[in-house]
Amino acid sequence: MDVPIQLNSLAPDASCTDRLVFCHFMGLPTYTIQIGIVSNRQNPTDYDGDMQQAREYGIDAFALNIGTDSYTDSQLSFAYDSAARNDMKVFISFDFNWWRPDQGSDVGVKVRQFADHPAQLMVDGKVFVSSFCGDGVDPDAIRNSAGREIFFAPNFHPGQGDFGNIDGALNWMAWDSNGQNKAPTEGNAVSVADGDDAYVQRLGDKAYIAPVSPWFFTHFGDEVSYSKNWVFPSDLLWYRRWKHILDLMPRFVEIISWNDYGESHYISPLSSPHTDDGSSKWVMDMPHKGWLEMAKPFIAAYKSGSPSPTSFIHEEMIVYWYRPAPKCVNCDATDNTMQETTPTGGYYCRGKPDGWDTMEDEVFVVTLLKEPALVKVLSGPNTRTLQAPAGAHEWSVPMGVGTQSFEVRRGETLVEALSGVSARDIVDRCPLGIYNFNAYVGTLPVHSEHDQLGREGMALLLQGLRSPLPPCEEVSEHHVPPRTHSRISSPPPESPSCCTII
Repeated sequence: MDVPIQLNSLAPDASCTDRLVFCHFMGLPTYTIQIGIVSNRQNPTDYDGDMQQAREYGIDAFALNIGTDSYTDSQLSFAYDSAARNDMKVFISFDFNWWRPDQGSDVGVKVRQFADHPAQLMVDGKVFVSSFCGDGVDPDAIRNSAGREIFFAPNFHPGQGDFGNIDGALNWMAWDSNGQNKAPTEGNAVSVADGDDAYVQRLGDKAYIAPVSPWFFTHFGDEVSYSKNWVFPSDLLWYRRWKHILDLMPRFVEIISWNDYGESHYISPLSSPHTDDGSSKWVMDMPHKGWLEMAKPFIAAYKSGSPSPTSFIHEEMIVYWYRPAPKCVNCDATDNTMQETTPTGGYYCRGKPDGWDTMEDEVFVVTLLKEPALVKVLSGPNTRTLQAPAGAHEWSVPMGVGTQSFEVRRGETLVEALSGVSARDIVDRCPLGIYNFNAYVGTLPVHSEHDQLGREGMALLLQGLRSPLPPCEEVSEHHVPPRTHSRISSPPPESPSCCTII
């Protein structure tokens, strides 16, 4: 095999530091329904689209999250080969939900298996290796078994893992929480910045992998044998975290995640090949690629060492996102009981997700402009006019049921490319009869008009849904596409609700 490309060859230019952006690629280990969400990929070309898009937006390497499944080696081989063909880098992230801390030698064997592949990320001349969790694993056992110098940067936790025998560490908690993997509450709040401080203090001069994530919502029902129904406060998290990264300037950044549809923090296209882990109910027709668009100038600024993304905005854009319904809608027939036994003995995931009240009923907007402009946002009956300066700026407008439209003017001139009507209305009912706190993300100009889940990504759409569905919800074998974007040439059409809030 060819010699792996060294770290300095990945730098954007000769004046740059060695700052790199990783993105966590989920789905190689077994998940909720005993199949990995990319276990159906048949060859390296199935990974090409992911590799090409990630590289286009400035992502340097995928962290390939793996468990101990029979298909792990074949999928790793496909991903490594695709990365090599597409001038991308990858590394293994061992998921210790499936690996055990006493398997350090086995971890090292897996590292050695791919260490000499041309797509393997090398840092400081060493094979880069990471993990999800893993406190207690012996780094020396991994190194000895790997037979290579490794740059070991696991997801150890301050006060738990041995930070004295690693090269760096990943902080996974990219969302404010209560410190116990749920949304913050009064008197129990741990911010992402608190996590940064804890890791930086514990690592000293070792490498810190700072997390960046756009969202978190999960609402599994009888697809899983445990409760998984919560949100972390997300709202403008994606924008604000990138602003913080430009102040913090850690050596590495890891985006969480590329394709974890089950937790709603995906930034890859819906069409990226995958099977359905049960998340299609809240992912269908909810694209997130606009978040990737928003991040592009921030990624370029971070890698160049700039404190501002302004000079890296090469295409003007409006990026907006919102939940499909206000948080007050009640999707339970009679009460807010979390679970109800089904005729088959399973459970429907009912009740609002934990942390629902930490989310704001707002439409969130980020303007990426080269020149100032007047931006008018209409959310149902609510209107706000924004005096948007050049550069990247955040805004919010109170959520209104109905059509969501955007109008950008400079003087008396309508900037048509930045003006239009969103493909998805906000409704006063529960889409598909469930609580959906996922985000719909759009852009103007439109970059992903027809991004839709494939057949295999919709296989479990009806599993775990409350039955019967509201009468106005027509769910076909696949889905009913939303209205396509339109330009503003006349007042937006009214969008009356067809269902009573239940």
